[in-house]
Amino acid sequence: MSQYIVSARKYRPDSFGTLIGQDNIAQTLKNSILRGQLAHAYLFCGPRGVGKTTTARIFAKMINCSNPSADMEPCGTCESCQSFAEGRSYCIHELDAASNNGVEDIKTLMDQVRIPPQVGKYSVYIIDEVHMLSQAAFNAFLKTLEEPPAHAIFILATTEKHKILPTILSRCQTYDFNRITVENIVKNLRMVASSEGISIDDESLHVIAHKADGAMRDALTIFDQTVAFCGADVKYQDVLRNLNVLDYEYSFSLVDAFLRGDYPAALTTFDEILTKGFNALHFVAALSSHFRDLIVSRSGGLEALLELPESLKTRYREQAGRCPLQFLYEALTVTTQCESGYRASVNPRLHIEFALMRLSFLLNRPADSPAATASSAAPAAPSSATPSVAPVAASPAASSAASVAPAAPDVIPSAVEESPAAPASDPQPRERRSRAARAGLSMKAMMDGSQETVAAAPAKEAPAPSDEELKAKWPELAKQYGDKPRLASMLSSTTLTISGNDDSKMVVFRVVNEAQKDWVESKLLHELEGRYRSIVGSMKVYLRVDIVPDDAPQQKKVYMPSEQAKELMAQNDEVKSLVKDLELDIK
Repeated sequence: MSQYIVSARKYRPDSFGTLIGQDNIAQTLKNSILRGQLAHAYLFCGPRGVGKTTTARIFAKMINCSNPSADMEPCGTCESCQSFAEGRSYCIHELDAASNNGVEDIKTLMDQVRIPPQVGKYSVYIIDEVHMLSQAAFNAFLKTLEEPPAHAIFILATTEKHKILPTILSRCQTYDFNRITVENIVKNLRMVASSEGISIDDESLHVIAHKADGAMRDALTIFDQTVAFCGADVKYQDVLRNLNVLDYEYSFSLVDAFLRGDYPAALTTFDEILTKGFNALHFVAALSSHFRDLIVSRSGGLEALLELPESLKTRYREQAGRCPLQFLYEALTVTTQCESGYRASVNPRLHIEFALMRLSFLLNRPADSPAATASSAAPAAPSSATPSVAPVAASPAASSAASVAPAAPDVIPSAVEESPAAPASDPQPRERRSRAARAGLSMKAMMDGSQETVAAAPAKEAPAPSDEELKAKWPELAKQYGDKPRLASMLSSTTLTISGNDDSKMVVFRVVNEAQKDWVESKLLHELEGRYRSIVGSMKVYLRVDIVPDDAPQQKKVYMPSEQAKELMAQNDEVKSLVKDLELDIK
């Protein structure tokens, strides 16, 4: 059996032309070699697996090559290139600073630097993970790094540039390596698969590329692991199972459930995901990424931001065309708030389930739709003719946010009264009958499927309160917070902007700055909306908070006693006369 070599080593680039994703750095180094402008010290920094050490080896090989090509690539046939390929070159020295980080190690290196190369022009010293050197080692290295012998070139490589002393940075030419794009990783993996005789589809390659997070070495390692699991014929589902990656299908089906208002399907899908062992927080992050990709897909000019295969791009465009932009924006808000509050939640699963239910109720559903009749626990929604989204407040724990939602005050009495009239032999359980009564539908209509009765139910609902009534009831909301004077003062002094029609009303109140707005939205908005609905007696009222415009007239606040006295004198002539007669000093 021949010795097996992992792909990360077997397909490691050996020339500037095969270097992946670092074209600008390769071109700069080639130009410096062509012009004979070589620095004595270089610093290569960037994430893991992006080619720092590989570039250092190619550069060291190139400057010692006897017969370089016209485009500054090593020939591979001269004595220097052959000794480098066989691992016996005395011109290139690699030092691991993680295990040789003391002053004695640097002194040994300084003694070695004095020895000129036997073959080639330069002795190249590649120090990997240079940030691991101790403070004393860095100080001992300074003089040699600044004024090395003419034949010595230092190449320092690190993943943590911020840990290197500024005195070291000032002595080096710094090159920042970028993460390798998904497109470049997929392209290289496709080449490797072709060379190895592996059959693999683009969807699987994109999953591996995303899992690698911009590191080519990680991508090749994951590729080897996948081939070991699947064999020469790699299937998409096998890749997902091996890498424990959440399938795109879950996100597509969840968004379809949100568009239907089908929260039971969303909760069932979430339970299935947890049963398969996926992390709940990773699931929410994947859902946020899916909404982001849908927003990007709605605009033809942003397709370059989608690092996906063409088959998935087509599906994203199709689903994005069915999603209102306002829905996608509100949905992304809900998922990001769920992510931020997940770790602080006492019941993480309920926290996510509550977010899924909020997503299911973002869109207005007509009362006679299957989703509306099945989702009896959802609050009464406005007609689909006025596409407004009900604002809901973020909550650290879902239980605290759900506890303040008031009961709907406008249940249709006539529909509820029909429920006891059902015959005693009714085969439906009592729980289903009571649920139908709470939904405002008669048992006869549900059993017979009478569309006429169902369609007539929304007509009996009372219209939303008028603008005058909403403004008149607002002070009552401020009075409920008498134990919180500042909050009550803010509510009583704010200005209201009301929009909408008989199907729904949007009440916007204003605060003075961004900090107050964030606090109200995250801590209080849902509670305020519930109490205000109870006061006005309608579930068709929604609250939003905004900031007072900069050009709006603002009343000057009086704080100092002297200012208060002047204000009182300006409003009351008797007080002014009293101050004058008594010759009082109000300064």
